[in-house]
Amino acid sequence: MIQTAPDLINLAYFISALLFITGLRKMSSPKTARSGIWLAGGGMIIAVVATFLHPQVVSNHLLILIAIAIGGGFAFFQARSVAISNMPEMTAIYNGLGGAAAAGIAIIVLLRVSEHTVSAKAVAVLGGMIGSITFAGSIMAWAKLKRIIAKRHQFVNRQVLYVALGSVVLMLGLLLATSTSSHPMLLLVFFVLSLVFGVIMTLPIAAADLPVLISIYNAMTGLAVAFEGYVLANPAMIVAGMLVCAAGVLLTRLMANAVNRSLSEIMYSGFGISHSGIAEPNTRNSINEIDPFDSATSMAYAERVVIVPGYGMASAQAQHKVQELTQLLEERGVGVRFAIHPVAGRMPGHMNVVLAEAGVPYEKIADLSEINPEFSKVDVVLVIGANDIVNLGARTDTNSPLHGMPVLDVDNAGSVIVLKRGDGAGYAGVDNPLLQHPKTRVLLGDAKRSVQDLITAIKSLD
Repeated sequence: MIQTAPDLINLAYFISALLFITGLRKMSSPKTARSGIWLAGGGMIIAVVATFLHPQVVSNHLLILIAIAIGGGFAFFQARSVAISNMPEMTAIYNGLGGAAAAGIAIIVLLRVSEHTVSAKAVAVLGGMIGSITFAGSIMAWAKLKRIIAKRHQFVNRQVLYVALGSVVLMLGLLLATSTSSHPMLLLVFFVLSLVFGVIMTLPIAAADLPVLISIYNAMTGLAVAFEGYVLANPAMIVAGMLVCAAGVLLTRLMANAVNRSLSEIMYSGFGISHSGIAEPNTRNSINEIDPFDSATSMAYAERVVIVPGYGMASAQAQHKVQELTQLLEERGVGVRFAIHPVAGRMPGHMNVVLAEAGVPYEKIADLSEINPEFSKVDVVLVIGANDIVNLGARTDTNSPLHGMPVLDVDNAGSVIVLKRGDGAGYAGVDNPLLQHPKTRVLLGDAKRSVQDLITAIKSLD
């Protein structure tokens, strides 16, 4: 029977954990993802209120409320105003803030060493180190997504640098965990070096690998939060952190398999490898252009059309026009599906989110393994703002940074129409032989405007 305030708080934490688990389970399907988010959010509210009422939280209630109001208010308005195309940047930032929060808890614990056991301090050190690395790495990922940092920065023997710097950080952490008194300067050096490790871990990352990197940092943030939850004896933090970590690890493995790389290769050698012999993209003189009317005609009189969306569609905010185009084609009896590559866009599931926001039914969306065997039965493939995920060089060009990554086999279809904004290469920075393929025609221009031209041309056929 519940008789004391701690019993009520533990019950609240238990309910929060159930809501977290149920919410995460529902997020696995687009049909139930919205309700899953509400359930997980409700669990978080219960956990925050329970912690606020905890007997050990006896002071600074006003400061806590002010912090919640400022942080919650800022996040609420930013989330309502952010464009879908900027969702990856926001995800990277908030992921990093979770790591920063874990690092902040570790700092408080390690400044009050006399109040904690050696094991608690050791766990705080691990959580603080992981949280700091995640925070710095996520900020760097955000800068890469925003093109503030446009190029990769290679380091000679960077694996050696990782081991050396990581060893120093771990030794400093061991000193902090076993010390019986606080050492602010040692603590400062520990966290600064952890932040530096996060920066140098992210700088060499190839742009095409950022979705996998964001997934890895997501898992690390969850682990850091779980560690600090153990230190604070907070069950809700432990459960929430481990759920995030487990989901992040699973997603990372799925993403790694999608690009045909082992996790160890991605972490220690695959990221940012410099490939020699990559020619500068120069496709304008070798592509076959097509006008909107001919493109629309070929799709309007086809039996099966597959649309392949990429980041160019999201950045042009063309998803609603694409849905309108889909409806027009279906009214003419054309079967339309969408093909989503696991690493399309700038974060895991980016294209799924964009299409869902436009109202595209989930049943029309197929992943790579499902759609690739079907391309030989497709009349027209419409590629919108995608390059790397349909790059034919990934199959045969050993000098390409995309080599070995499974791509969508769009060249097996009857014909391919590529909507492309300009002459540049994709996010990986390499040319795409698909643009010179005899089946391919290119419609140059902004994706949203090009799709609108296709809509107008189809309507004129009636």
